[in-house]
Amino acid sequence: MKSVISKINELSEKYRDYTAENLSKLIKIKSLSKDEKLVQMELKQQMEDAGFDEVKIDGLGNVIGRIGNGKKNLAIDGHMDTVDIGNIKNWDFNPLGGEIKNGFVHGRGSVDQKGGPASFVTSGKILKELGFDKDMTIYFVGSVMEEDCDGLCWKYIIEEDGIKPDFVISTEPTNLNIYRGHRGRMEMQVSFYGVSSHGSAPERGENAIYMASRVALEIEKLNEHLQYNEFLGKGSITISEIISGSPSLCAVSDFARIHLDRRLTWGETKESAVKEIEELIKDIKAEVKVLNYSEKAYTGLEYGMEKYYPTWKIPEDHKIVQTGVKAYQNLYQRNAKIDKWTFSTNGVTINGIYGIPTIGFGPGNEVLAHAPNEKVLIDDLVVASAFYAAFAYEMDEF
Repeated sequence: MKSVISKINELSEKYRDYTAENLSKLIKIKSLSKDEKLVQMELKQQMEDAGFDEVKIDGLGNVIGRIGNGKKNLAIDGHMDTVDIGNIKNWDFNPLGGEIKNGFVHGRGSVDQKGGPASFVTSGKILKELGFDKDMTIYFVGSVMEEDCDGLCWKYIIEEDGIKPDFVISTEPTNLNIYRGHRGRMEMQVSFYGVSSHGSAPERGENAIYMASRVALEIEKLNEHLQYNEFLGKGSITISEIISGSPSLCAVSDFARIHLDRRLTWGETKESAVKEIEELIKDIKAEVKVLNYSEKAYTGLEYGMEKYYPTWKIPEDHKIVQTGVKAYQNLYQRNAKIDKWTFSTNGVTINGIYGIPTIGFGPGNEVLAHAPNEKVLIDDLVVASAFYAAFAYEMDEF
């Protein structure tokens, strides 16, 4: 095993420029959610060039590469869609330039999260070069639509493609730490129904905006009293949008709606979160509902799910966490930090819904996700490409 680990280290360094250049190519292709076709074709080509046993694109547009054909199934996931660029004036370089300079690859998606897939392409190349022949099937997944609806891609992979791995590594950015969970989230709308009257006599009506405003202040208070978990932290809630309607701008508003972003810590559920809001609106004409997502992928397929993304965490002593710990120790003779994400990932579906043991290990610092001047250390890409290959060998020990 020592000789294999040594060879993995050697090859990950050998392919340093290869990994950086592959990532640069991916960054140069703008790939917002539902518009990932061109970047998926590039990723597919990179997998094929690396010598993967099989590469295909499924009905939703996920690229799925395979190495091996054994009984034990490991999947390594990274989403290929990104958020938009935002205000270009906040960038010091071309966000779609993919510039390789001063030890970094620069651009939108370098951290969140094309750096992970670029690294696992190199991992696949390393495994093929080493003649990986364990009783294992490894799926390398470049997934779609995560920024729009995290986990939707894996709902499709599990329910429609019929691929349900035994273990999953998410390559979302972890700053090269091993992550074992994060808070869940959900999206709710609360609609308020008032009665319009002429604006000259507001006392004759019931103003839905006032109704919504009073509840909004109660939601602000609610945020301070949500549950806390020692590992995942505190639940939270915020209003991210408010809209209203009335017969005219000279009339009392008869409708208002607020959009809620609810982050769920351990022990909080969809049902408990809805009940909290129902308590706040029980004496007024209002209703709360959990939203649904249904959109067309770039393939033309319409697919969706409820916008409830469960909280998840893996025990620190679970074998998938400890396999990651061992792989990292063997590669670098030091301990990896075990932690959690602040944001949400495809893990909400992979583990939160389907219960598949999942960890995170990815290049880049999550503070740069969705931020201007996004860039990733090439050193991080090298470590990640070594880690995924080493993990596959270590996993065979279980």
